[in-house]
Amino acid sequence: MKNIAALFLLSSLALTTACTSQNTMQTNERKPIPQAQGALASNPLLQRSTLQYQAPEFDKIKNEHFAPAFDFGLAVHEAELYNITNNPEDPTFENTLVALEKAGEVLRRARTAFSTLTGAHTNPELQALRQKYAPIFSSHSDKIYLNEKLYERITSIDPSGLDSESKKLLEVYKQDFELSGAALSAEKKEELKKINSELASLSTEFSSKLLGAREEGGVLISDVKELDGLSADQIATAAADAKAQGHEGKYLLTLLNTTQQPLLQNLHNRATREKLFKASWQRAEKGDKNDTRQTLERLAYLRMQKAQLMGKKSFAEWKLQDQMAQTPERAMDLLAQLAKPAVERAKEERAEIQALIDAQKGGFALAPWDWNYYSEQVRKAKYDLDENEIKPYFEVMNVLEKGVFYAAEQFYGITFKKRTDLPVYHPDVLTYEIFDKDGKSMALYYVDFFSRPTKNGGAWMSAMVGQSHLLGQQPVILNVCNYQKPPQGKPALISYDDVTTMFHEFGHTLHGLFSNQNYPTLAGTAVPRDFVELPSQINEFFALEPSVLKNYALHAETGKPMPQSLVDKIKKALSFNQGYATTELVSAATIDMNWHSVENQAQLKPTLEFEKEVLSKYGFNLSEVPPRYHSPYFAHIWGGGYSASYYAYMWADLLNASAWQYITENGGMTRENGERFRKYILSVGNSVDLNKTFRDFTGKDPEISALLKSKGFTN
Repeated sequence: MKNIAALFLLSSLALTTACTSQNTMQTNERKPIPQAQGALASNPLLQRSTLQYQAPEFDKIKNEHFAPAFDFGLAVHEAELYNITNNPEDPTFENTLVALEKAGEVLRRARTAFSTLTGAHTNPELQALRQKYAPIFSSHSDKIYLNEKLYERITSIDPSGLDSESKKLLEVYKQDFELSGAALSAEKKEELKKINSELASLSTEFSSKLLGAREEGGVLISDVKELDGLSADQIATAAADAKAQGHEGKYLLTLLNTTQQPLLQNLHNRATREKLFKASWQRAEKGDKNDTRQTLERLAYLRMQKAQLMGKKSFAEWKLQDQMAQTPERAMDLLAQLAKPAVERAKEERAEIQALIDAQKGGFALAPWDWNYYSEQVRKAKYDLDENEIKPYFEVMNVLEKGVFYAAEQFYGITFKKRTDLPVYHPDVLTYEIFDKDGKSMALYYVDFFSRPTKNGGAWMSAMVGQSHLLGQQPVILNVCNYQKPPQGKPALISYDDVTTMFHEFGHTLHGLFSNQNYPTLAGTAVPRDFVELPSQINEFFALEPSVLKNYALHAETGKPMPQSLVDKIKKALSFNQGYATTELVSAATIDMNWHSVENQAQLKPTLEFEKEVLSKYGFNLSEVPPRYHSPYFAHIWGGGYSASYYAYMWADLLNASAWQYITENGGMTRENGERFRKYILSVGNSVDLNKTFRDFTGKDPEISALLKSKGFTN
């Protein structure tokens, strides 16, 4: 599953929090804005980057710059917020909301650069800083959103005469303050501050533990015979990974973020498959320093307390108020509508795989670590499709430049130019400049393909500089993936799933790229969780568009395009294993929603027991189909921003099935459809009613029938 790291989707205000206590904001005197002097003046985070579009100056930014930048940025923002809150003039949109949107520039810049590095190229010093400042930033956020005087200024602003985007900004600010507890009593606000501070620390703690669990959880192999089935390049990579950790002469199978690991479909040795699967499943539940269970159990309890403090039964009920689903019941209803046909299809798939094992006289019952290995054989038998036959046609740079970029050029008219003059945080990072249909430069794009120990698992998009007319900012966007890096001199060949990941993440890039908002709080991907995946999932469809595929699916050695017979096999196989794929996603979303729907402490059982009971209760009784994320390493919900929101992928899937149906029924990959999608979906940010703009695009509400059909569950 693709993801967007939640840390990179925070609104402008959430990234620029105050450090002034409510009690100090009582006079009408203005506070002077601190000025950087001495050593601070040379800190690259304190001044706007001189690079194009304020791109981060990674060649100048060092670990030691962050703490002084945070402290100075907080002091500056404290003064700015003090002056906004205590402005003696009557509250207006300009002197309150516009002033808030402009405030906190230094802190926003420092935190964005910091989150980029801690996600994609971290180190122990940055991890320690992250742990130290998480509760501080949480406290600053509270001192904004729980500031009664500031809340009163906002609620007293007269909306008459405001344009539609400004009215939406006022609405969002009011809602954010109320969801954050602005209407609570002073006593309850103090209690909420303590909870928020601990939650911030625990979330950071979870992420640090999980990174350690991933780094230390790989499988070390002594005998290369146990790796039978892997390619020479895969074995060479395993040898290099082992050597890097001080085990020269051995082989290390490193872990990716998900339950199932890509190598499981190739490993012939069943014992090795079992080792790798169990290493993945048990990575964060070993009772060692990287065990996450106590941390996540405390997170679940505190989130319940937080929601109930604000008058809601559960964290899920509180969290979904400003989402498209609006209630946990609506979200669970969608999951239930998907779960039943998905599980039934998975049972059929299980029977097919077991029949193959029996025909081969395997003498064992199908286990989770066998599924990918044997399902690949079933796929070969049913569709004559071999993943190893496909991979040579998916060289990573061809997929990017001749696939992802080409599709965007055809659908939206934008073009790309490679840049080598911009500093990057790691040598693997590539940079491009993006030009609009009229040839005007509009953004910078960075992409970081390969897995490494300093990078979090998964794939994501982040706006290193977000679009805003008010702030005079153009987008600077980063996509991060975790593909396996090939040995030196070898082509980087990726799977078809990896191909769709690249298209997916670039869909998020398009959402940030075409943003056309005045206010950073409403811009780009700052939309509800259950809408944000629509642009990314729509973009996946272009991976198999005939004109696009023939342009990028070129054999790495011969340069010849993929033969049509192989293309046909891929398309026919799209519905294959959909029971498994959908079941693992829906079961993970169900686990998330149940962790965050608890209403009393008695419902919070130990992690493994809780998860087992949830899966049983909702009919996920196929032990061969584990959830895509097991609770102890469910980074989306414990370390990211998808708590009570993992269902959003399925909700967005509902939207994208209906949206793609509209596109295909109205000419397909035409510039007219591209302009329409840009107008109604990609450019609006959170400045409009998203349910309405979706109806404006498709002419109707999303339909579950389109989703079930797209997954092959119905005809």
